[in-house]
Amino acid sequence: MAADAGPFAPHQCMARQGSVTQIPTHTPAMRGRTSRTRNIQMTVSTGAQTAQEFVDFSHELADASRALIRSRFRKQIDVEMKPDDTPVTPTDLEVETLIRDMIADRYPTHGVIGEEHPDSAAGAECVWVIDPIDGTRSFIAGRPVFGTLIALAIGEVPVLGVVDIPITQERWVGATGHSTRLNGEVARTRQCAAMSDAILLATSPEYLGEDAAQPFARIAGESRFNIYDAGTQGYGLVASGHADIMIAARYGIVDYLAAVPVIEGAGGAVRAWDGSRLNLHSGDRIVAVGDAARLPEALALLAQNDAEG
Repeated sequence: MAADAGPFAPHQCMARQGSVTQIPTHTPAMRGRTSRTRNIQMTVSTGAQTAQEFVDFSHELADASRALIRSRFRKQIDVEMKPDDTPVTPTDLEVETLIRDMIADRYPTHGVIGEEHPDSAAGAECVWVIDPIDGTRSFIAGRPVFGTLIALAIGEVPVLGVVDIPITQERWVGATGHSTRLNGEVARTRQCAAMSDAILLATSPEYLGEDAAQPFARIAGESRFNIYDAGTQGYGLVASGHADIMIAARYGIVDYLAAVPVIEGAGGAVRAWDGSRLNLHSGDRIVAVGDAARLPEALALLAQNDAEG
């Protein structure tokens, strides 16, 4: 896979050896984070990174995280509750630390935004966005639909995404300019002639929240049927043409940014509810469609109900 023009162009993420620069760091508001700008010093290294190099490295990250998670699945595990009343386990923390250490060792100038630990150099040109166990409740309960989400944003735009389901050993990888692949085979979304034909996936009602309930109900009423608590695997099911729409609210970028290159590289589209493209500063509501022709209708339904609410 050769390097592409655009976000993966060789000039991105390169600088002279040993130079030191002041980089403004903008940390997006999400899951308790507040927007802030600060200056940090970082030493940048030589050379350009190609698309294939990043894709290969993302597989290394997913391989390492998968091995650790599989060794802990359905074992006795300690659970603590975070300030936002969501659970966390030692495995969540260990997996994120493992991924962060691997990134720091390979790409010391890259930033990292993660679910469980403070942001690191979040204003860098290249930023990895990771959720070590997306679906911790399912992991705790022994349900195999949770996964690891890994994204790479260049210039704040997601250009590489990995959706890895450790227990079922499914891995979707999408990169700008290339077809999404599931375990090495090309994945494609399916056509959906009308909203009434669509299989709709969504987070659980408690995650949607009251303010998103009415917009969701409108789309659910138009769809063929809906499935709650689709989990991380839902992104892959849309990318592989088994479902048509996925809706989420009260999400942080760690929960969805990896899905953007995966679903769009398979022929679909992922947007914020207001129709904007997603980046490091996007909000907490997203809609993914397998057939991009259904996107305007989905956005219109969401906007209509937002206005009514």
